[in-house]
Amino acid sequence: MSPATKAMSSSVKLFKNQSYHELKQQCGRHKQLFEDPEFPAVDGSLFYSKSPPSRVEWKRPRELCEDPRLIVDGISSHDLHQGKLGNCWFVAACSCLAIKEKLWQKVIVNWKNQEWDRKNPKKYMGIFRFHFWCLGKWTEVVIDDRLPTVEGELIYCHSNVKNEFWSALLEKAYAKLAGSYEALDGGNTADAVVDFTGAVAEHLDLSQGKYRQDLIEQTKLFEDILKAYNRGGLISCSILPSSSADLEAVTELGLVKGHAYSVTAVRKVRLGRRSFCPSKVEKLFMIRMRNPWGKREWRGAWSDGSEEWKKVSQSERQSMGLTVADDGEFWMTFEDWCKNFTKVDIGRIINTSYFSIHKTWEKKLMRGAWSRNSDPLLDRSGGCFNNKVTFLQNPQYVFDIKKAEDTALISLQQKDQRVHRKEGKGDNFIIGFEIFKVELNREHRIHKLQPQEKVATSAYINVRTVFLKKVLKQGRYVIVPTTFQPGIVSEFILRLFTDVPSELRELALDKPEATCWSRLWGYPKRVTQVLVHKVEGLQQGDMNPFLIIKCERQKVRSPVQRKTSTAVFDLQAIFFRKNINQPLVIQVWNSKVVVDQFLGQVLLAASPSDPRELQRLQLRDKEGRGGGEMAGHISVKVISSDNLAEL
Repeated sequence: MSPATKAMSSSVKLFKNQSYHELKQQCGRHKQLFEDPEFPAVDGSLFYSKSPPSRVEWKRPRELCEDPRLIVDGISSHDLHQGKLGNCWFVAACSCLAIKEKLWQKVIVNWKNQEWDRKNPKKYMGIFRFHFWCLGKWTEVVIDDRLPTVEGELIYCHSNVKNEFWSALLEKAYAKLAGSYEALDGGNTADAVVDFTGAVAEHLDLSQGKYRQDLIEQTKLFEDILKAYNRGGLISCSILPSSSADLEAVTELGLVKGHAYSVTAVRKVRLGRRSFCPSKVEKLFMIRMRNPWGKREWRGAWSDGSEEWKKVSQSERQSMGLTVADDGEFWMTFEDWCKNFTKVDIGRIINTSYFSIHKTWEKKLMRGAWSRNSDPLLDRSGGCFNNKVTFLQNPQYVFDIKKAEDTALISLQQKDQRVHRKEGKGDNFIIGFEIFKVELNREHRIHKLQPQEKVATSAYINVRTVFLKKVLKQGRYVIVPTTFQPGIVSEFILRLFTDVPSELRELALDKPEATCWSRLWGYPKRVTQVLVHKVEGLQQGDMNPFLIIKCERQKVRSPVQRKTSTAVFDLQAIFFRKNINQPLVIQVWNSKVVVDQFLGQVLLAASPSDPRELQRLQLRDKEGRGGGEMAGHISVKVISSDNLAEL
């Protein structure tokens, strides 16, 4: 094993602590095929709530065909078909995965080394391994090759080529991860996409009028989906049934409700013949999908063999890979897609490599948990914002936006609950998060929401991953991930992508930690929170004002406001003070090329008994220069407390 392979192996978590190489060597020494004790060939691996409808036999591929192969002539979205299990969502994700070679090779790891060796069949030990991205960590799942059959036929996922078994074995490994095959009955394509790739899942509701009626919004969505697809993203869609009786009902145009379709192509299709003037060529936004059943297709405009295809040249049809066959794959216009489908899941592959022609994102990942504790200061399961008393007991994470403005991509993913389905549980919790703009120097947990500014709220929904894209202005922010109800226990990961490093980190402490140094140099006696709203009435002329807040040895400086005598700052700062007799100083300066100009200051005692409402104060000169009045006023709110865990 090469050093690079060893390094990769060491970074992979072993599911059930099973090592592929060790187990394969043991089988070789004993000259026997692998039988997995952690996922045995018994009914309990199939179902947890019922018995099989007919007698199931577990058979190895060699018992089902003469020349079994893991992969035959590469992998295609046409390889696999859904079996007698309600996991179209999983099969749709596999179809998406199959068209992205770099991605499926991470899941079917070192597949050539796992392939049957025709020249040396004794090397085959009936053992396979697959990698899944589980809560931020690549996890290796080992299985044996015994597959459930009825009357010699595979009953679950299978290939359209009788001797190809990658899809059946991948499904078995995924079922083992979930606890049983039945645990895969019903699910979300986006979850499987994330497990296959580590993508960031985004859920969109196409039933909203803006996508069905507003062509501008529709065009924006198409460009976004096209970009996501071209950058390796995996996309699926479905139609929400109106009731359980409507599940898998077929529409007049041949689409199946409550059924996951994989998107296998997104492109702008050229109409008519090629032209020497590209700007005059009419292009149609189109999207191609595949039904995991391998049959039953769209019967509307641009369906297989329809008259509309005469508008497209033969060469264009060939480049699109157009086939007229009942293979479950079909094209439709993006407009029809928006009108017929109600839900789309986009698995975005966020580029974090600096060796890329595409935009590179800075990524931070935090692992956390919602946990219960009788002590409010230690409890980390406070529920959503509606629970005013307990909300701030949730985990809190701070990050910085260092540019004047930056786009932040935030993904909150809860631990997969499917393994608990046999216990009558297994549903996703309703989760979401809030984002607050906080003091520029905050390093401890928030204990009071005022004067914090809430700048964003994600959707709260019972899906495994919640995603939000938000443009944020320069400053410091705190994300509070929550469950909807308080008292729920679960693990989660929080991922943040920004243009420049965000320094995302958890706020773990409620107040400064008492150390041996604090005994020597003193421990804070008071906490003071400052909000400077605005400065007005400064000297006439082109002013470029900025603020400096001083407290003992600490300073907080605001960004510069350009060419104004009235500037809104809404600058926040928080200080843990040792010398409570020393006033807090807020200074106003004018930014200049050579030497900055002092414009005035205010001194504040910042006592707990001082007024807590917004005050309008006169700017004054420095004390050493007489402390007289200077042009301008400053609006400021100051809150102080001798309880260090109050603010």
